[in-house]
Amino acid sequence: METEEAVLALAALSQSTRLEAFRTLVRHEPDGLAAGDLARLLEVPQNTLSAHLAVLSRARLVSSERHSRSIIYRANLAEFRDIAVFLLRDCCGGRPEVCEPVVQTLQSCCSPKRKERSRG
Repeated sequence: METEEAVLALAALSQSTRLEAFRTLVRHEPDGLAAGDLARLLEVPQNTLSAHLAVLSRARLVSSERHSRSIIYRANLAEFRDIAVFLLRDCCGGRPEVCEPVVQTLQSCCSPKRKERSRG
């Protein structure tokens, strides 16, 4: 990832409605949400949301796909991962223990849930 791409993505996320739209789309992965449903969840007018989604789309943080009369939006998790890696890549300066708390936090919140084995 280039610095300009990271700046564009971070700028897109620096507005509260866009940030909440992105976070909501992340919560609805992998199915995504129709634009109207997202507008209702965020309690913003559809035309306002459309402008925000255009900014997120230009930053490659969301993708869209037409389904009949609806447009389904999805978070681009690969792009988000690239931004996170870009931000963290040089954070430890050769000392992994510096970034360990961040890595541990990400692992604890993002690890798949383990299924309990039935004891029979």
